[in-house]
Amino acid sequence: MAALVAVSACKTTDKMDKTSDFVTVENGEFMIGDSAYRYIGANFWYGAILASEGEGGDRNRLAAELDSLSALGIDNLRILVGGDGKEGLASHISPVLQKQPGEYNDTLLQGLDFLLTELEKRDMKAVLYLNNAWEWSGGFSTYLEWAGAGEAVNPADAGYPAYMEYASQFVVNDSAMDMADRHLRNIVGRTNSITGKPYSESPAIMAWQIANEPRAFKPEHKENLLKWIARSARSIKELDSNHLVSVGSEGLWGCENDLDLWTRIHTNPDIDYGTIHVWPYNWSWVKEETLTDSLPAACRNAAQYINAHRESLDKALGEGNLKPIVLEEFGYPRDNMAYAPGSPVSGRDGFYTFIFDEVVGSGALNGVNFWGWGGLAVPQHDTWQAGDPYTGDPAQEAQGLNSVFMSDESTVDIIRQAAKRLRK
Repeated sequence: MAALVAVSACKTTDKMDKTSDFVTVENGEFMIGDSAYRYIGANFWYGAILASEGEGGDRNRLAAELDSLSALGIDNLRILVGGDGKEGLASHISPVLQKQPGEYNDTLLQGLDFLLTELEKRDMKAVLYLNNAWEWSGGFSTYLEWAGAGEAVNPADAGYPAYMEYASQFVVNDSAMDMADRHLRNIVGRTNSITGKPYSESPAIMAWQIANEPRAFKPEHKENLLKWIARSARSIKELDSNHLVSVGSEGLWGCENDLDLWTRIHTNPDIDYGTIHVWPYNWSWVKEETLTDSLPAACRNAAQYINAHRESLDKALGEGNLKPIVLEEFGYPRDNMAYAPGSPVSGRDGFYTFIFDEVVGSGALNGVNFWGWGGLAVPQHDTWQAGDPYTGDPAQEAQGLNSVFMSDESTVDIIRQAAKRLRK
């Protein structure tokens, strides 16, 4: 069985065996060639936009960000391949990739091509997610609107309960799911316009991911969620046998508090590894006034959450058939809910230190991607407005709240040291 939190030490061999550049899975471990692959990674959702030559693009900044990340020892980035619906929507990223079903912004697609070539040059890996349960990039709600389910609900206006009621229709709406499947097939089956090679042959791709935080949003739709995920995973495998497939699930929190549902989803043979997310503030493990005082409680709760998923999946799969688990999203606000780069992050630093130990020390996790990389950006407004630099915080969130900037020296050093320890 895989080690649990705070149980035993774990070492991995150095970077990669060049006999194969693709990430594979062998009984609970990621492998590159003959070497185990564990990683400290980042969420970099805006990477393909930054890589474009159109609106929002800045290839000089992209190169600087990738070089900075690589120098820190971060070689795994989780990146959005989406952005669906109308331009100019409040609380929504811009520019959008898919303006209407199957109608793409070719400049952004070429940006994705360029991004993958830049990652290949640096021996970096990407997890590319193709859909989103939340409003900030379109996803579920946009496909529903296109399918005739009525105007998409903006939670900034109507609240999240109303949004979730609307989004719950996705996994029972055949037309919406068909459009999402066509998008998936368009991207996974794409040929890179720069290299001339199919995406299926790119060593920069570690995994395709079905969606960011897919949810049923209603208990009665849990089986529909499971079936849609299975369908999507099968579609990806039919197109690309070289790369891994993952779900993008938050875990128990994203499965209507049904750990068995999460486990059943991840025992599917077309799903190569488990994903979980942890958000102590969003989940009320800590409060605004206790971000530092409640850090021990946040760490205890995170350990319990990680262990519960580790134990459940290992038990279901059995020895010899284990799968890795990645904590691919975790975030912690700045002290006192501040936004500005350079503002205090003592609570965050403590939580990051704890989480990184679960990869470097206990072996309970095979990889982590913190949320998110703000890098060289300097936020211009409390919430993102068109023309502002992209940060780790999407448009509907306070810019800088969960972002790690290069100016956050203590956090950057914690990341650097964790990555260094992992490579010993």
